Parts: sequence; structure tokens; C-alpha cells
Amino acid sequence: MALIRPAAFVAALSVLAGTAEAQQPPAAPAAAATAQPAPRIPRATASTRASVQVLIDSRWGEGGWFGALNLAGPAKIAIDYGQPHTRGRSVIGMAGVVPFDSVWRTGANMSTQLTTEVDLTLGGTFIPRGIYTLFTLPTRNGWKLIVSKELLQWGTDYDPSKDLARIDLRQRNLTEPMESLTFWLIPAVENPPSTTFPHGTLKFAWGTTELSTDWRVGR
Repeated sequence: MALIRPAAFVAALSVLAGTAEAQQPPAAPAAAATAQPAPRIPRATASTRASVQVLIDSRWGEGGWFGALNLAGPAKIAIDYGQPHTRGRSVIGMAGVVPFDSVWRTGANMSTQLTTEVDLTLGGTFIPRGIYTLFTLPTRNGWKLIVSKELLQWGTDYDPSKDLARIDLRQRNLTEPMESLTFWLIPAVENPPSTTFPHGTLKFAWGTTELSTDWRVGR
């Protein structure tokens, strides 16, 4: 977490004596039940749940854009996501967990959620403060980060009509593979002057692939 100045089943078996069993009348045959289709339940993959956040000092910008939010404490930018693990599998590509040219939940199980208590710019695209879902679209020619207005859906239930933005991502190959998908919200090292909005890098990596874009508070 970074703070920028400007988070038994007990199965009981009852055994009856053989003589007592013999005295019981035979059970009546059960009526044939009408077969009903089982409800579709999304299958959860073996994963963990993880989150990352950065806090913006609520005193920064007092009387300006930030002071108008009337926050009692620091403002939060956070990403909450299901964290898949490699477990010896291929990660990216046609034979991998994440195939090219298909929208990926960028996590596991439930959709990945972005919460921002301040207006935010991601990779040059303005994102009003609120709660969103993050997806990605991997291709051989590059990746895009998809910011969706739909919330709390299973991660594979993607609706393109809910897209707010599609943002180009920078890509880098890692020499040491990441066993687990990991997100970072990295603030800039320098303390920004009063005329500069807090900013930094949003980054995530899995396997030998790392993706990133810039974030900045405000426009």
C-alpha cells in the first residue's frame, strides 16, 4: 500500500441389528421423478483473490478539485482480482490459458474490479471516479485494456456494449516468469509539486508477459 502526499460435518451412521432389519417391511418403490436440467453453475478455477491499492493524501489539493470531494481520509484507487496460478501451464497464446483475439477477464472467476474515488486518466483516457470492471484483449500485435461499466458479473460474461474505454498497453517480455497473475499500482517516485496531479504506473504480469499503462489523478 502506498501513501502519496500532494488500506463435523459429522456423518452419523446408525446401524441396526440384523434381526431388527428383518422385521422391517420392504421399502415401497420410489415414484419415478421427472428429470430436470441442472442449473448452470460457473466452474471456479483453482486461484486466490488479491487486491492492490494506492492512497492519495486528502490534504493534497485542498480547496481545489480534491478538497471538493469532502473526504474524511485518503482517496483510494484499488484493483481487486482473482489471481490464477500457472501450475505448469502455458499462459499466453493459442495453446495457453489466455488465447489471442479473445477478451480475457484479466484474472480468475469473478470479474476484475477497479474502484477509484477520484477522477482518473488511464493511458490518456479519462475515467470518471466510480467502480468499473477490467478486461483485456490480447493479440499478436498488442494488448488493450478494456474498462467496462458493467459490475459484479462472472468474469467470462463480457458485454461489449458496456465498454467505457479501450486503452493500448505497453508490453514487455520477462526473463523470470511470474507464477501468479499480479497487479501493481505504482506511484511516481518524486513528490509532485502542487501544480502536478499524483500519477504513476498501472502494471500487471503473468507468465513471461508484463503489461502496463500510465495513471494520473484528474484529466
